[in-house]
Amino acid sequence: MTDSLSIRGFVATVPNHLTTDEGLPITTFRLASTRRRFNRETKSWENGPTSWFTVSTYRQLASNVAGCVAKGDPVLVTGRLSVREWETGERSGIVVEIDADAIGHDLSWGSSAFSRTIKRSAGEGDEQGGTGGADADDANGSPGVAA
Repeated sequence: MTDSLSIRGFVATVPNHLTTDEGLPITTFRLASTRRRFNRETKSWENGPTSWFTVSTYRQLASNVAGCVAKGDPVLVTGRLSVREWETGERSGIVVEIDADAIGHDLSWGSSAFSRTIKRSAGEGDEQGGTGGADADDANGSPGVAA
């Protein structure tokens, strides 16, 4: 059974980016989410238990996450939840995974600048003004959009 969810937390590990033999980009990282509440008696914030998730991203999202997300970043993750048990010899446990559909920085902690990913057309080279995946600006200095 899978469920969609949105969760906010902090990137707890350096994102691990790889490309499969078939050319599929994959980036994974661990996400830590800790509930905080204000204790009116002590007039201070208190941390609750931390929930740990493995976040997996694929294709363009994986490439963008590898280039933009770092350990310690506050993020919002939306995706499908899966929980599975594992066992190896004498050890066993439960893994909670999120197959991410979207990831973004949590702007309640800071600011971020968006940069559109522009894909180069097949056969388009740098001699023709190809951006190689970087942003292109029009004559007015506005970000370009790939056709």
